[in-house]
Order: sequence, then C-alpha cells, then structure tokens
Amino acid sequence: MTPVDSLPDGCAVDTVDIARIERLIQAMPGELDKLFSAQEIADAGAGPGQAASLAARFAAKEACLKLFPRETALNTIVAMDFSVVRDAYGAPHIVTTPAAEIVLGRHLVGEIKISLTHSATSASAVALRVPRVITPSRAGRFVYQWLPYRRAVILENLNRVYGANVSLDQIKLLAQAHYGHLLSLFKELIVFRFLSAQRKKDLVRVEGVPDMIEAFEAGRGILIVTGHFGNFEVSTVAGIEHFPQVKGRIHFLRRPIKPKWLSDMLTRRFNEAGFGVVGRRGSLEEIVDTIEKGDAVVFPFDQYARKPEGIPVEFFGHAAGTYKSMALIALATGAPVMPAASWREPDGTHVLKFWPALPPIIDDDVGSEIVRNTRAYNAALELAIVRHPEQWWWVHRRWKNPPRKKK
Repeated sequence: MTPVDSLPDGCAVDTVDIARIERLIQAMPGELDKLFSAQEIADAGAGPGQAASLAARFAAKEACLKLFPRETALNTIVAMDFSVVRDAYGAPHIVTTPAAEIVLGRHLVGEIKISLTHSATSASAVALRVPRVITPSRAGRFVYQWLPYRRAVILENLNRVYGANVSLDQIKLLAQAHYGHLLSLFKELIVFRFLSAQRKKDLVRVEGVPDMIEAFEAGRGILIVTGHFGNFEVSTVAGIEHFPQVKGRIHFLRRPIKPKWLSDMLTRRFNEAGFGVVGRRGSLEEIVDTIEKGDAVVFPFDQYARKPEGIPVEFFGHAAGTYKSMALIALATGAPVMPAASWREPDGTHVLKFWPALPPIIDDDVGSEIVRNTRAYNAALELAIVRHPEQWWWVHRRWKNPPRKKK
C-alpha cells in the first residue's frame, strides 16, 4: 500500500494580513520559533519580503489545521505541527511532526499538497488532502472472503483506529490488504530457512545502526520498544548480520507459548541467530540484570496487558491495557528507550529501523510519570503503524474494552 497522486478528497483555504505578521515580527523578533520552524524563518530571510513570506507560511499552517477540524479542536494538532519547505525547484511542500503524521495516517491521507500566494496586503494558502490508495492483492481479497480467520477481530480493531475518519469500504480494503500481508509473511517464513546467509542479509536493510551502536557504547543498557510489524522474525534474524558486533547482547522478551516444543524451537532459533531470550513472566530481576550489564532488551509493547502488570493508557484514542514495567525499568536504570519497527517494501525486501531514544518525561508524581512515559511509548508505536497500516498484527485483541459509540 503506497501513497499515489490522485484527486484530493479535501480542501481548505486560509488568508492572513501581512500587516499582522509585520506587527508580530516587531513585537517578538526573537521568538518567531514559537510559530515557525528554523527552516521557515531562514527561507523568509530578513529583507522587505520577510513578512509576506512568513504570512504565506502561517496561512498554510492554518489551512492544514482546517483539514482536520476535530483534531484541531481537541488540540491534538497545532500550527507548529505543519511547516513549509521548498524542494530543489522551489515548489512548496508540507512537512509534518509525528503528532500530525499520526492524524494524517488515521485519515488515510497520503500527503497534503499546498499552494501559496500573496498580494501587497495579504497572503493566502490552499491545502489539499490527497488520499492514500489501498490496493489489496488478489490473494488478500480471496482470504478475506473465503478464509476469514479472525476477520471480526481485525475489522473491530480497524474500526477503532480508522472508523471515525474513513468509509467502511476503505476499512474493508485495509483488512484485505492485511490478509495479503499475512500470506506473504507465512510464505517468507517457509522460504527464509532455505536461503543462503548472504541472501538473507541482502533481504534486509537496517536503518539507524549508528544510534544503536552509540547507545551500546554509552553502557547504560537499552530498552527497545517495538511491536509485531512487518515480518518481524525475518527482519530481526537477518538484520543482526548488519551489526554483528552486538550479537549476544540483544535479548527478546518473549511470553512462553504452547506446545512447549514450539516455544523451545523458537527460542533455539533466536539463540542460533545471536539473540538472547528472556521469559516475560517473573523476569523483572533478569531484565534489570541484563540492562545493568549494558545489553539491550527488546520489549514487544503492542499486546494487551492485564492488571496488575498492565495499566489503562491511551492507544489510538482508546484506553488499552499496557505494560507499565518498561517505564519503571527505564526510570529506575536510566536506560534509553529506542523505538524500532520493520516493514516490507514493494519489491519484497525488508527494512529494520531504529529511531533515536525517546526523551524521558519527568514528573513530580511517580504515577503520572509512569503513565506519561508509557503513553509516549504507545505514540511511537502508533507512528510506526500508520506508516504501514496493513503490516501490523491486527488479529490480536489489543483492546479488551468495548469500543466507544459514535455520537
């Protein structure tokens, strides 16, 4: 599923008086970064055209907000979540923050196109929403219709995340695309074991390795927050070959599964690839010991957590039982928390990506501190999901509470 050019499904216009921005520049010359990005301020320059340029950019931000009135009213997104950059040909483009990218993703918007203009007294911007086009495979359509494994769960989950923003037809297409992903995943798992070591390595591109190595060298241990993205088995087993210096120092937190022979087989496979495995139940002391040695623990964070291990924390706008242990461990040990995800590219190769560590959130109230950090971990997963929504594990009951009724 990839964004493509098509007719826009939404449009918004905004106009700003240039004199208003001139007064703003005079009143707060050193505080323009509260309204504009550093790139926008630099592009506007410091000459006579500065006010007109900034006015056009502010109009663009306001037009973008008008495309998503509910999220704007709820303060989910603000003007600074959108900025204007120009490409090599001088054409303006909208760049979003992660918060805005999640909003666009939940509306299945592929991009926002922008047009800027100004007269002697005012500047205007037109913002166009371009939908993301979902094209399920024939196999995905077939399985959805005739082999609907957990179809009710998949549709319920998709409706929680997208139902308020997109049509039922789009929900159905996304479910079909997910079934196509599951078929590809199972096929890859079968074929993968017969590939040569070099072919396995070539199958995966790893991004963010310098950040990962730098975190290892800091010696404080690492907590890696991730979920069931793409083909997580293939991307991790093949991906570690791109940074073999940390083999034996990355440990997966895994819940034992039945039958025992299957659990033992998966554990053995991870060990052979150079990973350690930590059991989820009763393993807090083992996790802390691993972190204090300077190693990394991979924490699948997208499964439902019951009390007392789990606490209700927002995930895509709904409370979901979420493990509090990672926030506790991070705050107790000082270990950085790095988001990671994998996905399949259209050519069949895979990407394993590590992002820089999330900044820890400090709060005088310990309970609030745990909830706020846990919410930040969930937000990191939301961002990864909306970028490749068909490749997340929608078959899992992430929420156990009834969905909210639409008003």
